[in-house]
Amino acid sequence: MVEHPVAERSSRGQQPVRTCIGCRKHGARNELIRLVASGGGSPVVLVDERRRMAGRGAWLHPSGNCLMLAIKRRAFARALAGASDAAAVERYIEGMPPAEAPATADQPSKPESGSEN
Repeated sequence: MVEHPVAERSSRGQQPVRTCIGCRKHGARNELIRLVASGGGSPVVLVDERRRMAGRGAWLHPSGNCLMLAIKRRAFARALAGASDAAAVERYIEGMPPAEAPATADQPSKPESGSEN
């Protein structure tokens, strides 16, 4: 009998895997924060703590390093349809207690174009 892959995945207790828009490393969904764009003309980036807000989401490790990488790479605007004001994300991460660094075993899913320099 052939076992269904979804049933196999859930029986092992694995979380869905997401990619951080800052460091581009993979992580379990519960290790990253979900971000969404909110607003009309110039959307702002909001933290979706409950992971229930409507719309396209982006994922970020809750660390200052990943936040700075995302800002430097302009990842918010690319991932969230032009959203550039990430002040709410900065406030959220600053208010968090220090956490462990993401596992170094994860590799970026794919190199970013222009990152050869």
